[in-house]
Amino acid sequence: MGAQNGKDLLIKVDMNGAGQFETVAGLRATRVSFNAESVDVTSLESQGGWRELLSGAGVKSASISGSGVFKDESTDERTRQLFFDGVTPAFQVIIPDFGTVEGPFQVTAIEYAGSHNGEATYELSLASAGALNFTAL
Repeated sequence: MGAQNGKDLLIKVDMNGAGQFETVAGLRATRVSFNAESVDVTSLESQGGWRELLSGAGVKSASISGSGVFKDESTDERTRQLFFDGVTPAFQVIIPDFGTVEGPFQVTAIEYAGSHNGEATYELSLASAGALNFTAL
């Protein structure tokens, strides 16, 4: 696999709860992170004193963040409303030459900024809120 174009890493939001996904407008940078907590089951009987982890245990989570230019399009409005309503609709993350991750996320933060001689920008943070599905390309 060769180098990938960063603009192909997309965050999409379900616009109406019926699977109509649209790319969140104005994003310039995106990031997705997957995490799995480990459960330490090391005891005095652990071979050689090595740490042991319980397979399949622990909490899995994913977080998404992005930043970009505020455009006030329908996806901006939808994302803002999701924050204020505190609901967890489906989002998709398209990872180039890897696949698509889809599932419920909560908008945990939105930050708007602007300078006197520049464009209005925003930052967005999402946290997984249930089981995620991965579809390989």
